[in-house]
Amino acid sequence: MSILTFFSGSYCGKASIISDVIDQSGFKLLSDNDLLASAARLSGMSENKIARSFLEKTSVFNKFTHEKERAIAYLRLAMAELMSQDNCVIDGFTSLLIPASISHVLRICLIADKAFRIEQAMQAQNLSEKDAVNLISKNDESCSAWSNTLHKIADPWDASLYDILLPTDKMTKDEAVSLILENLKNEVIQSTKASRKAADDFALAARVGVALSKEGHNVEVSARDGLVTLTINTKVLLLGKLEEELKNIAQQVEGVSSVETRIGKGFYQADIYRRFDFEVPSKVLLVDDEREFVQTLSERLQMREMGSAIAYDGESALNLVEADEPDVMILDLKMPGIDGIEVLKKVKASRPEIEVIILTGHGSDADREICMKLGAFAYLQKPVDIEELSLNLKAANEKIKQKQK
Repeated sequence: MSILTFFSGSYCGKASIISDVIDQSGFKLLSDNDLLASAARLSGMSENKIARSFLEKTSVFNKFTHEKERAIAYLRLAMAELMSQDNCVIDGFTSLLIPASISHVLRICLIADKAFRIEQAMQAQNLSEKDAVNLISKNDESCSAWSNTLHKIADPWDASLYDILLPTDKMTKDEAVSLILENLKNEVIQSTKASRKAADDFALAARVGVALSKEGHNVEVSARDGLVTLTINTKVLLLGKLEEELKNIAQQVEGVSSVETRIGKGFYQADIYRRFDFEVPSKVLLVDDEREFVQTLSERLQMREMGSAIAYDGESALNLVEADEPDVMILDLKMPGIDGIEVLKKVKASRPEIEVIILTGHGSDADREICMKLGAFAYLQKPVDIEELSLNLKAANEKIKQKQK
């Protein structure tokens, strides 16, 4: 039998169409939430962190953590495990994970003119036209970022991604449902030996992708008949050494008969390949209004494979904490506006899992006592020895890892 997938623009009447298709076909519905739950179970990552891979905004820390790529690797594995099922409807962002080579999948896209969608949003949510436009634009940006991440296609409604593109503002719901069910009977999308083989290849590539991500690597993976191809899309300083390491990891995965590496188009871009180091924190937020000092500190941490972002005042730091959830914060006390002690209080109230290292040149013994009572991990004085700071960062990272076990 077959699998049916839906990807849709917001406010295109998707819910009622899917409901009727399920009622008339008897298929089982699987949503993004179902795939997120499976990926979270497989990875140990939270569902919220995995869901962030759908968003249009990539974390400022991602080039160091590869967190988005790791989330996608586990989503692919969750999807590969699901592909053994028949007669199911897969709805949402995760539907785009299924490769085109798997032919027993009928891929549906629901879309409508923006004016129609704006009107629907205004009625459904009681929004002003401006708010409806902003809401739909934000949703479309996430869809665009996701299709670009997976397929290098910025237009999420591009016809090449789907078997059927349905303009829901130009046809009735019953017409759309009838057309979908009619195509569902087509022999072209019935399960065949070749399509099952393609699903097996997808599953093997997904398992290899997860094995590599567990070791901190991020490369493109494909598989065919046990032959795994690893594509390196970022410039590497020691290419031969990396290729050997990648092959050694991939060859340990059951079902892999041989491994080859190749250079992708992205290899010639300016960025440098970074392996994720699990022993050091890769999401460090530096908060200090002394710009030259904090920029130099950021560079020195990056040389030690610790990814860092910078905030020059307390308010910006709190906004970044809300948006990106750093693992560790290095915080100055004396800053204009919200001072360091107030930032520490707010962070520990809203995100107690973030470890905060105070690094100040103006603190007192009384300040030290206050900060440690508020939950600071360490209290250091400027100028600080970079090795001492690194040891404290590693210790904070170890504490975080122990809490997650």
